[in-house]
This record gives sequence, C-alpha cells and structure tokens, in this order.
Amino acid sequence: MTTLMIQGTTSDAGKSTLVAGLCRVLSRRGVSVAPFKPQNMALNSAVTADGGEIGRSTALQALAAGVEPHSDMNPVLLKPESDRGAQVILRGRVHGHMDALDYHAYKREAKATVLAAWEALSARHDVIIAEGAGSPAEINLRENDIANMGFAEAVDCPVLLVGDIDRGGVFAQLVGTLALLSESERSRTRGFIVNRFRGDLALLQPGLDWLTERTGRPVLGTLPYLQGLLLDAEDSLGLSGRQSGEPALRVVVPALPRISNHNDFDPLRLHPRVELTFVGPNRPIPPADLIILPGSKSTRADLAWLRDQGWEAAIRRHLRYGGRVLGICGGFQMLGHAIHDPEGLEGLAGSSEGLGLLDFETRMVAGKQLRNLSGRLLAEDVPVAGYEIHHGVSEGPALARPLCELAGRPDGAVSADGRVMGSYLHGLFDNAEACAALLARCGLEEKGAVDLATHREAELDRLADALEQCLDIAAIEGLLGR
Repeated sequence: MTTLMIQGTTSDAGKSTLVAGLCRVLSRRGVSVAPFKPQNMALNSAVTADGGEIGRSTALQALAAGVEPHSDMNPVLLKPESDRGAQVILRGRVHGHMDALDYHAYKREAKATVLAAWEALSARHDVIIAEGAGSPAEINLRENDIANMGFAEAVDCPVLLVGDIDRGGVFAQLVGTLALLSESERSRTRGFIVNRFRGDLALLQPGLDWLTERTGRPVLGTLPYLQGLLLDAEDSLGLSGRQSGEPALRVVVPALPRISNHNDFDPLRLHPRVELTFVGPNRPIPPADLIILPGSKSTRADLAWLRDQGWEAAIRRHLRYGGRVLGICGGFQMLGHAIHDPEGLEGLAGSSEGLGLLDFETRMVAGKQLRNLSGRLLAEDVPVAGYEIHHGVSEGPALARPLCELAGRPDGAVSADGRVMGSYLHGLFDNAEACAALLARCGLEEKGAVDLATHREAELDRLADALEQCLDIAAIEGLLGR
C-alpha cells in the first residue's frame, strides 16, 4: 500500500497540519512522499510548478515533503463565489462555474479527474499522504463522494481518523463518526489520532483505553496543543494578529466575505511591533496607521460590502489624517476608478465604480493569470517575491508609477503623495527586507520583520519533531507497507 488517507471528524480537526507533519517526517527519513487532496474548497491558493492552482495548505504540505507543488496534488479545487456557487478548478485549470447542486451531480465525472491525478502522482512518488475534506460522516454529501471515503474506497487505502480534543467531545466525535460509516469504510479505518491535547496524558489514558476497547481500533497518538504554531491556513481567519508589548504600527484589514489568500498577512501576525486586526461585518473600524484591502474572489461584490459597511468613508477620513492604504490583487483593483466584468467571471456580469484613489480601471478577462514571480520594490531596491492569481487586467495613468518591478515588468501603482499603494503580487510581506521597507513607508522604522520562508521551515520541523515524539510512526509506516 502506497497511500494513507487522513480524515477528520470535523472541519479544522487538524487534517492539514497532520498531513504536513507526516510528509516532513517521512521526507526526513528519505522517503519520496507527496501530499494529495482529492477535493478542496478554499480561497487560499498557490501557483504550482506546472503553472496550475491548488489549495495553499496542499502547497505547504509539498514544501514539507521537499517537493515542488504540482496541480496533480489537488485535482479538484472549489473557490466559492457566493453561498451557492463556486469556480471549479480541475488539475490546476479553471473548468467553469457551478452552483452547489450542479457540482454535486458533476462529482461522478470529477472522480475520473481525481483518480487520474492520483495515478500520475503515485507513479512519481513512493508514498502518498492523502487528506480528506470536512468529515466522512456528512450523510447528505455521501453520494458520488470524492473527498473522503469515496476516494479511499476507489483506491483501496487505509484511513486514520483525527479528532480535535480542544473542541471538547472528542470521544463522541470519533465513535459517532465511525458509527455513521458503512461496514467497508469502518474496516479501512485503522486507527485514531487525538489532536490538540493540553494537560496530563495520564488523565486522558483511561478514555483512550476505553476507545480502543469500544471500537477495536488503536489510538496511534495524542498530539499536544502546539502553542503559537503558525502555518499557512486553508481557510480559518483569526480576527487579530499576535503582538506583544505596545504596538508601533496598527494595521487594519477588512475581513471581506470572499477574502482570498489571507496568508499574505502572516508576516504581519509574526511581527513583534505590528498590531494586526481583521474587522468583520458590523464591527467598528478602529484607528489605524495602515489599512490593507486584501485579495478577493468576488471583487465587485466585496467592494459593495465594503461600501455597505462604511469602509469607503473611513478610508477617505484615514487618508485625510495622514494614514496609508495598500491594496493587494482584488484590493488593488478596488482602488481604481472602475471594475468591469462583462462576462461575469466573478459572478454577475456588469461594472462597478471603484474607490477612485488611483487613476486606472480594471477589466476581468478570461484566462486567469497564474505566475510565481520575483523582482524588487522600486523605491527601496529590495527583493520581493510572490505569486499572481487573478483575472483582471488594469490600465491607466497611475500604473506609470509602479510599486514593483516583477520579472522585468512594472507592477502595481503608487499615488503621487505615496499614501496609496497597490500591487497584484501576493506575498508582498514574505521577504523580510520587503516587509521592513513597506512598513517603513508607513512609519515603522524598527527592525523585527520575519522571513516567512525561514519561519515555515522551522515550524514544519517543530511539527515533525512533535509527531516523531507522540505518534506511533512505526505503525503508520506499517500501514504503508514499509
């Protein structure tokens, strides 16, 4: 057996983190391993080595495995555009737009795409660590399932079930999930992992013994709650950043309904002198030194939400009193005079008036831009690197004052007074030099920027060390026939 699947009792039970940790553990042992997520629904995505698009958590797992992210690792990616519809991406490329019912019917066809990608990936690697989505006990989604047990049954792989004890009720989670599976699905569920435990393991042990006696399946480990672990999130968005002491710079970000790639802000979460706050709906907009408009999967709809929530007036007042504004990707498009989407690529066709803070307009065009890029911030001449994922093409006089140069071409714009900036580049803050330079423009001269790539590697090693200590790795290797 070359594939092991990690499924969870709930969303955010720790599947993504566990897969990343196992990939790093096996990679450190010299195993050619790759992650695989048959179906993902997420607005945080990454550009792959083959020019496709996959969920960002899967790209992180590829990094943990020491391999380049590839579109085969996440053959079905759903990017929600509304509560009932999503952009469907197959093996890294846009397939089209579907509402929930249409996609549910389409899953039978999507299964062939999933299996073809798994076969291609299996031919290149010795071991595949697959990740489920949500819970395998979601009864309403069981028909033609490709995300959980439907995939595991199709490829005949063993499954480990992870539950989050920090939420409470972990024994009910695990036993209840197992009870709702079919007989064949229960038989391939070979054990449990308890995640995010705080306290004395001796107090938990009687419960673990009961769980094994009740189900006939072993608990292969209890993972501790790793305080402060910060790895690329799939979807969850904390409403505040980490910050100790008195903040030197206050950064405020509207939590757009369709916010995308909010991993852009992880370096700011980590900065010791930055207070990062995400502001959700119907919340007061706090004072700020810098307001950042983030990426969006539905730019015009999110711009309308901004206006409804009072952000337009707040941004203009913020600028009058000396504040700065930065727009990233969709947030950059909002800064112009207008956004045109004649084909409805991000929802309903039409045009929207922009905030008018920079002199340009954007048109959504078919053929998504998917590029990993590097270059430099022009004013400071420091390196910057990241990726583009967008439909829009922007034109106008403001682009004659670009923020960056990427792969030899200009990107973004800066207002004449330097208070308004924008860029299509996700990952603007990832490089420590670029982060420090951008924050210095906003008044923060102190050092403290974190290089995100170095931080990720350290966190992945920390995670793998915890798994080596707390999981029965020999039993897991046994499930893989090693």
